[in-house]
Amino acid sequence: MSNQAKYDSLRQTFESFCYEDFHYKVENGTFFASFDFVLSPTIAFHPCFEIPSRSFYHWNSIPKPLLDNLIFHIGMIELISYWKIACPKKVVVKPFALDEEQIRWWKKLYFNGLGEFFYVNGITTSIDDFMHIDSGAAARCCHSERSEEPPLNNQTLIPIGGGKDSVVTLELLKNRVPAIPLIINPRGATNECVAAAGFNDDQVAIIKRTLDPTMLKMNAEGYLNGHTPFSAMLAFYTILLGFATHSKYIALSNESSANEPTVPDTEINHQYSKSVAFENDFRRYVAKYIDADIQYFSFLRPLNELQIAKLFSRAKEYRKVFKSCNAGSKTDSWCGRCPKCLFTWLALSPFVSRGELADIFGKDLLKDNDLRPILDQLDGSVEVKPFECVGTVGEVRACVNKILQTDKNLKDTILDGVEKTDDTTVEDYIAEFDEGNNLPPLFKKILKEGLNA
Repeated sequence: MSNQAKYDSLRQTFESFCYEDFHYKVENGTFFASFDFVLSPTIAFHPCFEIPSRSFYHWNSIPKPLLDNLIFHIGMIELISYWKIACPKKVVVKPFALDEEQIRWWKKLYFNGLGEFFYVNGITTSIDDFMHIDSGAAARCCHSERSEEPPLNNQTLIPIGGGKDSVVTLELLKNRVPAIPLIINPRGATNECVAAAGFNDDQVAIIKRTLDPTMLKMNAEGYLNGHTPFSAMLAFYTILLGFATHSKYIALSNESSANEPTVPDTEINHQYSKSVAFENDFRRYVAKYIDADIQYFSFLRPLNELQIAKLFSRAKEYRKVFKSCNAGSKTDSWCGRCPKCLFTWLALSPFVSRGELADIFGKDLLKDNDLRPILDQLDGSVEVKPFECVGTVGEVRACVNKILQTDKNLKDTILDGVEKTDDTTVEDYIAEFDEGNNLPPLFKKILKEGLNA
């Protein structure tokens, strides 16, 4: 059975998905929350999360209507991972009533955030047909119970993923603004990066997110599965942590390169929820339906991948601890075989020697000819880029051109026989600064000073 046929069949079998309720409590300073989802008629999911106690949390200062609203919204983004198992036509939202603008907003996020899921599974649908959201029976509107919000200060939350981008943000900001690193489901690379930055465990905000085992079981049994917009999920969690820590600013590390579609001439983008389009939509939504004072933005939005790689190359203490390979995340390693590994190598190659790169990745990736098809995807030799968080085709070509120009030992490598593609240079990219960003003036000043250091 094709995935399209499976999609159509599952939508007949499971007519609706219901967001029944959410629950939360604070015990001994630790925050616990869970959600009740039902895939009609009888399959229940109960994902949950906890936020371990830290001295900088002020849970009691958040008015209950606001805290209800914050947890409700986390449930709205969590549900997409469970809805996609069977893709029911109808989603019923019971905790709060959504207005028509909100319904349109959520459908846009779900549809674009699942663009890769639909594409990879060969599912043909549209934003009008894939889902209907019904919240008409809910007793209250999520934005109708505004009360006095807790005071926000100039503190900044910095989500840390363990890769080079969040390291650059942390390095540039940690000595300029009061900062709290934030990690979802810590692993070796995230822990070691914040430690290298000088933070101890008690200075780091941690979210322990737990997936429902029934969903994992159904995935293994062959129900529909695929990519969901993780960065959008992170965005709603950061708003909760912003109020809990009284932090006015939330500084992401998404670059301008994330705006390029993965599939040319479409809206399908693996990094949709890292794009400036999502960032702008999210900021408007939060201002209208949650709070207008808290500021969510990407600190690195004005930069491209090569500028970030150049800044990262200065921080040598992170070279042995950063990891951004999804395939190697469970073993905290670089797999050396995936698009993320090869792109990271190429992006760093203008600024870090080939020998040092081989030391970081555990081998010389240029000598692994099995990576040539991946290079073809990255540099635009084939139409579709890898569905990974990688840079633009132009950035890859600029790095390849630089290697061809400076490295005379390319025989029997993935670049053997490759010719310069165009006149794009690394220097061209280094000189850029994208003004399509949401940086507050202080943060833009810090970023420009870092670039010019």
